Amino acid sequence: MLKRRFGKTELHPTVLTFGAMRIPPNPDEEPGSARDRAMATLRRALDVGINHIETARGYGTSEELIGAAIKEGIIRRDEFILTTKITPADTADEFRSALDDSLARMKVAYIDNLDIHGINTRELLDVAVNPRGTMRAARKAMDEGIVRHLGFATHAPLEVIMDAISTDEFESVNLHYYLINRRNRPAVELAASKDMGVFIISPTDKGGQLYNPPARLAGVCAPYSPIELNQRWLLAQPGVHTLSVGASRPEEFDAHLIGVSRDGALSPDETEALAKLDGAMKVLGDTYCSFCHECLPCPEDVHIPEILRLRNLALAYDMTEFGRYRYGMFARHDEATGERVGGAAHWFPGTQGDFCTRCNECLPRCPLNLAIPDLLAEAHELLAGRAGKRLWK
Repeated sequence: MLKRRFGKTELHPTVLTFGAMRIPPNPDEEPGSARDRAMATLRRALDVGINHIETARGYGTSEELIGAAIKEGIIRRDEFILTTKITPADTADEFRSALDDSLARMKVAYIDNLDIHGINTRELLDVAVNPRGTMRAARKAMDEGIVRHLGFATHAPLEVIMDAISTDEFESVNLHYYLINRRNRPAVELAASKDMGVFIISPTDKGGQLYNPPARLAGVCAPYSPIELNQRWLLAQPGVHTLSVGASRPEEFDAHLIGVSRDGALSPDETEALAKLDGAMKVLGDTYCSFCHECLPCPEDVHIPEILRLRNLALAYDMTEFGRYRYGMFARHDEATGERVGGAAHWFPGTQGDFCTRCNECLPRCPLNLAIPDLLAEAHELLAGRAGKRLWK
């Protein structure tokens, strides 16, 4: 499999990384079968040519399963680059304790790449770079050879990601950036200018549940699959280095192998397919939202641009199920009390569209003069009715 230099780390991961988020057992899964599935999936990742495994302390038993696979000889430590992620802590001792526990769970003496996990707000960024807390512990671990390289993983607004990159504390960034969500392009470009590694979070799942595309989306991407076109669009950018595949079963790697079999600039046929994909947005007419974020902040914490982006996708590509999955992660009104409930906090902030009070503060800020309250009401009608949640913290 193709490899790319991961920025200044000088690591050379394959263009696909195995994201081990989904190997822990499901609640209704028999323990023995679940373990066999996890072991087989880890082994298959390496057998298809992947040389980078990425996990996190917050991903259930993922670290323990990796440790068990190493101990039992199912995978060998010298076969892969290892990344884990740990959330920032208020004290150096607390962060070091978490790091030591992760090493013990995975039964490894060192981590090739450690990401500070969930730098999603400016407050968490401050905690992460505190020279007497998390950063002190991370630098000490690097001096000891326990950690080889330091990066960060983020679900933050673009402005916070740019600030985190600009601290110059990190060698890589792990972020969201997809064909159907290009908001973070400036962060990718800034990271490239600083020779940082760029890791794309779950482009098949968070990038649109492309493993199960609606017929309309598949049609506008043809002759390529949505997975393949998304991968090629990302990897045609030299500043993008590796894409996460969050497989839960061995066979789930198969659909991802075609789009990484070639390198370089997009071909004329790929460019034509991308133009067709973008052109399908014309169905929205003058209700198309450009996802510029100028409408924010909203006094009711409605994430206007994300809701209208999900509306775009539902109407242009029939991605209604994906929209419902993501929309369900916003805080919502309790049916009995009307109070705000649910939500994924800083991992996916905001409220659903029916929190809009029609105060109209957003209207003069919209460069496209959209009737935002009306569009939020329409989006809520289209996408509500399914509560969602993050798989792991």
